[in-house]
Amino acid sequence: MGALHWFRRDLRTFDNPALEAAGHDAIRVFVRDPHFAQVGSPRARYLDQALIGLDAVEATGDPARELIALAKAHGADRVYCTGDATPYASKRDERVRNALAEGGVALHVIDSPYAIPPGEVRNQAGAGFRVFTPFYKAWLAQGWAAPTSQVPEVPAVTQWRRFRDERLAGYKANRDNPGLDATSRLSPALHFGQIHPRTILAEIPEAQTDPFARQLAWREFCADVLWHRPQAAWASLDERFDSHMEYSDNRDHFEAWTQGRTGYPFVDAGMRQLLAEGWMHNRLRMVTASFLIKDLHLPWQWGARWFMQHLIDGDVANNQLGWQWVAGCGTDAAPYFRIFNPTTQGRKFDPDGVYIRRYVEELADVPDPHEPGVFAPDYPAPLVEHARERDIALARFQALPSR
Repeated sequence: MGALHWFRRDLRTFDNPALEAAGHDAIRVFVRDPHFAQVGSPRARYLDQALIGLDAVEATGDPARELIALAKAHGADRVYCTGDATPYASKRDERVRNALAEGGVALHVIDSPYAIPPGEVRNQAGAGFRVFTPFYKAWLAQGWAAPTSQVPEVPAVTQWRRFRDERLAGYKANRDNPGLDATSRLSPALHFGQIHPRTILAEIPEAQTDPFARQLAWREFCADVLWHRPQAAWASLDERFDSHMEYSDNRDHFEAWTQGRTGYPFVDAGMRQLLAEGWMHNRLRMVTASFLIKDLHLPWQWGARWFMQHLIDGDVANNQLGWQWVAGCGTDAAPYFRIFNPTTQGRKFDPDGVYIRRYVEELADVPDPHEPGVFAPDYPAPLVEHARERDIALARFQALPSR
C-alpha cells in the first residue's frame, strides 16, 4: 500500500517533515476546500501560483470525501499532513481522521506552520500566556528546531534572503513608513507555508534580539492564544464588548470604509491597497481597523471578516487577534484608549504623502494630501469628525460594566 501527502499550509517541497515522512513515492494532493472559496481574486491567484511546481493532484470539495476517493484511487493506506490548529482546521481534521479510519486509512499529522506549535509554550503554572511579553520571553527560552533539510533558492527563500541582506538592518527604523519598501512582505508565503519560520529564524544573525524575529513571535503568540481560546476567532476575549458595548449598524459607513471612500486619505489609501493587491501595510491595518471601530463605531467582527476575505495572508489567528488588539477587547492590558488619529498617523508615517498619492489617485496632485476635506474632484468629504467620534468611543467604553 502507498501514501498520500495532503498539502495544506505547507506548500513547499523542502524542510517539510510531513512530506518527508510520507516518502519519495507518496502521491501529493491538494484539496480546494469550499470553506475557503469566498476570497478575493488576489488571494485566489496567489494560491494558484503557489501550487505550481508541487506536482500535486488537485481535487475540489469536502476534504473528507475527496481524500477517501484519492486514497482509494491511488491505493493508499496512509495520509500525511502538516498540523493546523485553527478552530475550523481542528474540526475538519477530526472529520477527516474518522472518515479515513472507516476506510482503513490512517491520518498522520506531523509538524506545524509555526516555529513552536501552538499550545507548547506554557507559563510556570502550565497554562497558556495571555500577554505577549512573557510569552515572547518563554518562546525565546524554549527555542526552535533547525530546518530539516537544505533550503533551496525557491522564490520565497530568495525573497527572504534579499530582505535579510538589504533591509533587515533598517527594519526597526523604517518598518512603519508604508511609502518605503522596508518590510519583507513575506506574510503570504508564511501563511501558505512556502517558507517555514524556522528557516527564517535560522538565518537571522541575532534572533534573540532582532525586531523582525519579534514580529514572528507575535504571529506565534496569536496562534497560541487562539489554540487555548478558540472562541477568539469570532467572540471578544473581553465578553463585555459583545454583550454591553454600544455599536452602530450603519451599512453605508461600512461600504464606504470597504471601498476606501471615507474622506480620510490615509485610511482610504490602505483600503484601496487591500482591494488592489490583497495586502496592506501593517501600520495601515491598525489605522483602518481603529477607524472602523472607534470612528464609525462598527463591530470589529465586520472588519475582521472583510480582511479575511481579501487579504492574501489572511490568517485567522493573526487577523482576529490583531483586530481584538485594536478594538481593546483582546490580550492587551490597557487597550481601549489607543485611538489612532488617521490624519496625524498619516503625517507621521507618510510625511511626504507618497503612500497616499500611490493609492488615492484623486489626491495625486494635491499639495497636502493628508487633510480630510481636501478639495479634489471626486474625492468624498469626511464621513465623520474624528475628534467628536473619539469622545463618543471613550464614553461608550466608560459605560461598560466593570470587569
